[in-house]
Amino acid sequence: DATSDPACLLMSNPHCLKVLAALEETGVKCDVQYVSHEERVVPFISRPVLPALLPPTGPHLFSSNAICSYLFEVGGKDCSDLCNQWLEWETTELQPMLLQALHMAVVLEKGSEVSKVLQGPLNYLDQSLSKQNTAYLTGETLSVADIVMWAALYPILSGSSTILGERNSVKAWFERGAKLQSIQSAAQKVLQGKGLQGMKTFLQRQPNPQSKEIQTCTSSPAEAEESERVVSEEEMEAAALTWSKELQDWPLPEDRQHPILPQEDKKNILVTSALPYVNNVPHLGNIIGCVLSADVFSRYSRLRGWNVLFVCGTDEYGTATENKAIEEGLTPQEICDKYHAIHSAIYKWFQIDFDFFGRTTTEKQTVIAQDIFWRLHKNNFLLEDTVEQLRCENCQRFLADRFVEGICPHCAYPEARGDQCDKCGRLINAVELKEPQCKICRKTPIICSSKHLFLDLPKLEIQLEQWLDKSTSTGDWTANAKQITRSWLRDGLKPRCITRDLKWGTPVPHPDFKEKVFYVWFDAPIGYLSITANYTDKWEKWWKNPPQVELYNFMAKDNVPFHSVVFPCSLLGAQDNYTLVNHLVATEYLNYEDTKFSKSRGVGVFGDMAKETDIPCDVWRFYLLYVRPEGQDSSFSWADLATKNNSELLNNLGNFINRAGMFVTKFFEGCVPAMVLQQEDKKLLALVAWELQQYIQLMDKVKIRDSLKHILNISRHGNQYIQVNEPWKNIKAGDAERQRAGTVTGVSVNIACLLSVMLYPYMPTTSQTIRDQLNCPQSVIGTMLRGNGNFVCALGAGHRVGAVSPLFQKLEGDQIEALKKRFSGQQSSVCFHPQTTAQKVASSEAATAPAPAAEATAAADPERAKQLSQAVVEQGEKVRNLKAQKAEKALITAEVTLLLDLKKQLVLAEGKTPEPAPQKGKKK
Repeated sequence: DATSDPACLLMSNPHCLKVLAALEETGVKCDVQYVSHEERVVPFISRPVLPALLPPTGPHLFSSNAICSYLFEVGGKDCSDLCNQWLEWETTELQPMLLQALHMAVVLEKGSEVSKVLQGPLNYLDQSLSKQNTAYLTGETLSVADIVMWAALYPILSGSSTILGERNSVKAWFERGAKLQSIQSAAQKVLQGKGLQGMKTFLQRQPNPQSKEIQTCTSSPAEAEESERVVSEEEMEAAALTWSKELQDWPLPEDRQHPILPQEDKKNILVTSALPYVNNVPHLGNIIGCVLSADVFSRYSRLRGWNVLFVCGTDEYGTATENKAIEEGLTPQEICDKYHAIHSAIYKWFQIDFDFFGRTTTEKQTVIAQDIFWRLHKNNFLLEDTVEQLRCENCQRFLADRFVEGICPHCAYPEARGDQCDKCGRLINAVELKEPQCKICRKTPIICSSKHLFLDLPKLEIQLEQWLDKSTSTGDWTANAKQITRSWLRDGLKPRCITRDLKWGTPVPHPDFKEKVFYVWFDAPIGYLSITANYTDKWEKWWKNPPQVELYNFMAKDNVPFHSVVFPCSLLGAQDNYTLVNHLVATEYLNYEDTKFSKSRGVGVFGDMAKETDIPCDVWRFYLLYVRPEGQDSSFSWADLATKNNSELLNNLGNFINRAGMFVTKFFEGCVPAMVLQQEDKKLLALVAWELQQYIQLMDKVKIRDSLKHILNISRHGNQYIQVNEPWKNIKAGDAERQRAGTVTGVSVNIACLLSVMLYPYMPTTSQTIRDQLNCPQSVIGTMLRGNGNFVCALGAGHRVGAVSPLFQKLEGDQIEALKKRFSGQQSSVCFHPQTTAQKVASSEAATAPAPAAEATAAADPERAKQLSQAVVEQGEKVRNLKAQKAEKALITAEVTLLLDLKKQLVLAEGKTPEPAPQKGKKK
């Protein structure tokens, strides 16, 4: 209890600031002692660990967050689930970045680099606080999560007001904490009035954080392990015993009999990837966030012997498709056909191994969506209400979200859509936009009323909560998925509109709403069901079978609420025994060189461009998975791609596998030699077996990025093993030495065989190439990952390998620089560079200028219209960039004039009569 005076043993380090702040905030009585950095105060740990707390009963606590939670509990303040999630995030995501930032600022004296290091976690914190709109992290009352986070950030944020930049939500939250007496008092004791310099001595004694990971992702738990694990005799003997076992004759992952249906005696895994919009070309961030992550897990699950169905398809209905159709002068169906083929080709090149890749514009989509609708209607989970909407009188239509844009009412961004602002991320009702414009004709719309149907989410909230409690506690939901879902529930759910005034969509079957279609976020997730139904008539065995099926949803974080709240409510309300998501796996965002991907500006690599770089598909897969934004936003970097390819693939993984195979070919005439295991070999087998077990445990939990590091750890162990034992020297010596060279070669080539299996989910072509070169038995692919892992001797003495050759090629600096320049876009070419597309088109058109608009009677020219349409997009982006850069007025005016001229020419090329010029001050 609070009066027992537990002994709290501390020293001046950043973690102590948290504990001292929690101690003062809770008022718990505690005897505080300051001890030397080297003093061991926790008896069962061999190294010094501080701070530490000795409670009146029970063992020492030596995690600062655990100590803080204990103090709050003793003080009568329990920690909620959300609070625990924030503490976990602080430990796994924020702390590694903070330690790098502190090392950068204090030890290396590079304070200017701190903002870059903390960009990801601060963005995540700001977005979370902004969305939940509460004073504290878990609601309207202070929790231990606030104290821990304030104390963690205080040393680095209190000394610099520029680090937070425009992150207003986190700024207000931090300032609230910085004023607390508990934080100020703790900071004074730990920092002693010296600011960051008060921690210099402590930081100089700490290991150097791996700064190379700053621009990509937080280092994984695997990398925090000691470089040399202590291996017990029992582990070595167990590894040697497994090594001696036979390969099992399991079915190959490629040998799938369609249609795949759930089986009574198997673990049945249904994998879905968020349906990509059909109206655009996916970029690298889209690919890693959805289809590639789902593909890796599906391939891995098949290696585990699970029964897997992996479905996906293009999301084809809605305003985005209508918009694109108007933009390209095609019908919505033609747009869908065109981009469905583009998506399919891209995913095929990236080797995404769907069992079925479908689309939502099918008859089965209509049948299933309308059935769910009528069930919701019958069960009284639908409401009718009148909604104020924007209507364009010129186009004679209501303007759904993406047909209108204007100034964001929250952040004043001038190009906010009618459903969401791309800058601040806030959801918007289109009527809230300032200075709205119809995107089709650029006229100002009026506000009119329209009757719509709503899903009664408040009525379903209790059912949803009960299901969520079970699913999130038993399934593998990512931390961001849990947090985003809870933030939606925190303020209570509100009815959500499920109908739209559009033509392109699944028709609403109700006679009173026959002119409307279903809103895409009611309709699109039903696509998972209809796509499966187009794959097999027995689709209900997957989608109405919750006891037998585990459902994994893969997506980026912006899709979470629709998969964790809206869609589950639709299925719960339908009351038809639907399979609901068990594991919701959401990534953060992948940026491009610290900016956003932009097709119109030519910034970033899009799916159809990756092939043109001549970099193999497997290298793209490897790097995207290496920087997969699992816990925070990460960035694609050309320089980092080259570094990872040349160091991890070429010099580490490829080097080991090639050397192992070449030794067999060169020294033993292509046959694996006899192996006589010594203690050193058994130790290596045990190390490899441990890495394999970690890989399996992490992959089972869908920690795809972290699992990859264990593959690279194994090849590092292998390289070190070869280097220490020098088989190239021993082969030239006596019989004993030759035997030793044979053992080292045989063990190494078997490790290479294991690596080929572990690589299969990540780099399927490379995996197959290794197995082909080593002539591996087919059964290795089905044996190695069963159970807790089976590192067996697959290539025994006498096994003949095939032709061995290097797996990877070096990426040269000039090659990378050329690619970086090629995909950097036009944002830097203002007026002193060769002509842009807009200028080229404008000047070529000027030479053959048409008659004045009033007299123009020329027929449409689709090819010229296509060129001009692209030119208008580029020129519009250029004008916006110049305005954002506050360029000279004369320069902006000149570029605006060119834009207006291009728009006139586009209208003529389309065979239309130009409208009068927009009024001054309107958005272009």
